Amino acid sequence: MNDIERSELVRTVPCGALAGDEHDPLLTREWLVANGLGGYASGTISGVPTRRYHGLLVAALPNPLGRMLMLNHLTEIVRLTDRITIIGLGGHERQGALELQGKGHLVEFRLELGLPVWRYEVGDIVLEKRLWMPHRQNTVHIQYRLLDGNGPVRMKLRPAVNFRPHEAPVSSPLHHPYVVTARDQQYELCAAKDLPPMRMKIIGARSSFTLEPETVPEILYRIEESRGYDARGDLFSPGHFRVDVDLRSPATLVASTESWDTIEVLSPETAIAAELERRRSLVSRADPSARTGAPAELVLAADQFIISPAGRSQEAARAHAVGDEVRTVIAGYHWFTDWGRDTMISLEGLTLQTGRQLEAGYILRTFAHYVKDGLIPNMFPEGERDGLYHTADATMWFFHAIDRYMTATGDRDTLVRLLPTLRDIVDHHVRGTHFGIGVDPKDGLLRQGAEGYQLTWMDAKVEGWVVTPRRGKAVEINALWYNALRLLAGWLEETGSTDEARRISSLADRVQISFNERFWYPEGGYLYDVVDVIGGDDGEHGEDGEDGKDDPACRPNQILAIAPRHAVLDRARWDAVVRVVHDRLLTPVGLRSLAPEHADYKPRYYGDLRTRDAAYHQGTVWGWLIGPFIDAWLKVHPDDKAGARRFLSGLCDHLDHACIGSISEIFDAQPPFTARGCVAQAWSVAEALRCWVKTQG
Repeated sequence: MNDIERSELVRTVPCGALAGDEHDPLLTREWLVANGLGGYASGTISGVPTRRYHGLLVAALPNPLGRMLMLNHLTEIVRLTDRITIIGLGGHERQGALELQGKGHLVEFRLELGLPVWRYEVGDIVLEKRLWMPHRQNTVHIQYRLLDGNGPVRMKLRPAVNFRPHEAPVSSPLHHPYVVTARDQQYELCAAKDLPPMRMKIIGARSSFTLEPETVPEILYRIEESRGYDARGDLFSPGHFRVDVDLRSPATLVASTESWDTIEVLSPETAIAAELERRRSLVSRADPSARTGAPAELVLAADQFIISPAGRSQEAARAHAVGDEVRTVIAGYHWFTDWGRDTMISLEGLTLQTGRQLEAGYILRTFAHYVKDGLIPNMFPEGERDGLYHTADATMWFFHAIDRYMTATGDRDTLVRLLPTLRDIVDHHVRGTHFGIGVDPKDGLLRQGAEGYQLTWMDAKVEGWVVTPRRGKAVEINALWYNALRLLAGWLEETGSTDEARRISSLADRVQISFNERFWYPEGGYLYDVVDVIGGDDGEHGEDGEDGKDDPACRPNQILAIAPRHAVLDRARWDAVVRVVHDRLLTPVGLRSLAPEHADYKPRYYGDLRTRDAAYHQGTVWGWLIGPFIDAWLKVHPDDKAGARRFLSGLCDHLDHACIGSISEIFDAQPPFTARGCVAQAWSVAEALRCWVKTQG
């Protein structure tokens, strides 16, 4: 395989200068490769696993298995021609001691077209490692290539495993016994009967496998420890591979849960060439303003979230029957599955700005099938076929996503196909549906709230405590409800249903009048977050948790009264709201979820689960909110695209941190705005990319 041309997308992290930092970036910067099924490979630059989710093969298996960690770790040992052994191209942390003696040999990490490459210098030897996953296969290739020096270099590779669900504690007991079978240089490692074997093969000169079982005890996962989870666990190694690497002959370790026929249909050279060509094609199909630099990297990052879910065979059969394919969106790596809200917010940036309109249609029609009693699913739990419906806003975002799709494609066939579902959604909301979601007949506003449920996007809940209940009439729910009604009225008018369009328009008219009467907070010069607050027994409330009160907390939700196509807020008040959000909530990496002056404000998202959830929407910065803010900013300042683009600069700088080449879920509310939560989040990537395209000159 020829080296990638340097004119292509390359993001380089020089590692020699980073090692030894008090907060070692080699341990805190991560990489991610996804396979289009929901599976992935991920780890730190150093190779030391710090999260329960870190592994070289996390396979997306049919339900009820879900995503399973199959190849946890690989110890790499280089033996030079003078018989000196260098340990530590990878490593782990055990009993408080960092076993990474060779980390000084790592001189560079880079992404080439989004794929990770490591360069090591050991004496006069320059060795390169790269990793990739063939698209829609639970397979990983790890290749070693000698770039300079006298070869051959003899390598010893020791895989270590604990087959477990990827979200399971690292302390999960090892399966016993692990059984190794071998035939014609094909090796299979088997554990529980309900799991597929992990199949392994080494491709290179003088390759061999030595059966040498070993348990590696008490590995420490430092991020799990900092988050209050089980942080120590054992791994099992069945033995080790040996292989030679020289200037002309690389060595590749392949690990997979696929059949041998699938594994061997592509040689490593063919597989990497195909994956690179697929990635080049993704970039070439994107909006012209997103084909180079940071936005092109976001195009590749976006690809990680669009998947064909591996476990839903019935759903696939149903889609295939009408000529469709199943597509959905992983909300964030490592632990999220597909969420309705995140999918609809992300759809424009992930698909429509990247030339993937066909898949956008698949996604919308997939979710339309799951509409139940006027609601789309909030999320699909790991390893399960049915969704959970406890959301008041995801269904409203569904209308927004359809609008964006129709604008981009003009696909009237899909619109006509979805219209009965959209009518049904509105009818259910007018009559009232689950979780107290329904229109208040007194003012036409949409209220929601059921004790013990978190129904808005501010959905933190720990044990029985809903941190931000927001029961009542929430500002963004009603802004999105108004937008949905106006959109539906327009679509009905276009398709000849004039009388019904007038009825829906009258509902929207009433919402607009009531919204502007009820939500303006004159003392603050901005919008209430929730009016007609419904009290309850969640056990903990902010200062405005009484029945019937209005909550004046200054939150970013109010920006959605301006941002959508149909803004519910009177134009005369746009400037004031945008100014307040800019002055009190805007940061370089998104919007704070609560203004710092509020009594419940938390400047840092850190600690155990309860402590983190208490801060999740109480100040913590969310990257995705930069999208609605820029939409609102450009409505108020239509000629300031350059100024609007400057709001993205912090997120572009962030591509060098956390998960290299992607954007995190959340950030601390105060400088230095440390990245937290998921290291790669769909709506963060999608909204940054969408707004980059929107703000082109």
